Amino acid sequence: MLRLPKFRLEEPTEIAGVTALLEEHGEKAMVVAGGTDLLPNMKHGLFEPEVVVSLAQVADLKGVTETPDGGLRIGAMTTLADMAACDAVIARAPALAQAASLIAGPQLRTMGTAGGNVMLDTRCQWYNQTHFWRKSLGYCLKKDGTVCHVVAGGRKCVAAASNDTAPTLMSLGADLEFAGEGGAQTLKIDDLWKADGIWNKGVGRGALLTHINVPAQAPGHRGAYGKLRDRGSIDYPLFGCAIRLDLDGDAVTDADVVCIALVARPLRVKGVADALVGKKIGTAGFEQAAAAVGDLAHRQAKPMDNIPGDATYRREMVPVYVRRTILAAAAGTGPVHHI
Repeated sequence: MLRLPKFRLEEPTEIAGVTALLEEHGEKAMVVAGGTDLLPNMKHGLFEPEVVVSLAQVADLKGVTETPDGGLRIGAMTTLADMAACDAVIARAPALAQAASLIAGPQLRTMGTAGGNVMLDTRCQWYNQTHFWRKSLGYCLKKDGTVCHVVAGGRKCVAAASNDTAPTLMSLGADLEFAGEGGAQTLKIDDLWKADGIWNKGVGRGALLTHINVPAQAPGHRGAYGKLRDRGSIDYPLFGCAIRLDLDGDAVTDADVVCIALVARPLRVKGVADALVGKKIGTAGFEQAAAAVGDLAHRQAKPMDNIPGDATYRREMVPVYVRRTILAAAAGTGPVHHI
């Protein structure tokens, strides 16, 4: 049995109390939201905080609000289950609702949170193991060691971003509100990421994500999320893709594809709008363009042996999932999560 190490639990009721504790204890403190990632990682010896600051009692961090301009404001402590089932999210940001519905399994979605998924630690099959396993291997760049087991001779960690909501929020143009570390700040989610698997965030570890803001989408907005995984639930993505289509009638006016579970940050596929704009959904030209975007993704997305699953197989599934998810977005269906 893997046991939790000793730690002190703090349960503030206000955001200011959380940030004060994080500032006071610095690197010795970590935040726990739903605990679905932090607690297993503590059992594995990957995280070793002396103080754990719970967000469970901070009411200001919970819930989804529709903004007057047609956008969404999502509290970081909103559960994934609530976000997936929220009528406003389903109507205004369908890909986000679909992505949330595919994270882990039902029990974990009732505990896991919107903010926790955005701030999820990168994952690697050489890192997310027990301490005994990692010690036997000689550790790795991300924790306690100096060797990358994915890239021979590598000196930069390539653990993969595996948070399903991240690409959907990027495709929607979301921004993030943080508290702490010198005051409040708002950051476009595109600017959050760094190509560093050890810490792939552009904010410090003491920054507290409080809210996610999703702007109003175009009147003809459609979206979908596709997730490759071994099982029908529980698993992290072997590959994921978020699709945004903006339509004027049946014609595409703008489009975006963002992928996950490849490298340390989400990947936006280049050239998507050029391939799809002007195509009319339901036509052979649109289906050909969807296949062409799948080929673009195949050329740009290069999975590595950083997460379980054969990297060659994962790469061959990239164009399949991208094409099918584009067609699902156009049809107003989804998510796509099986072959």
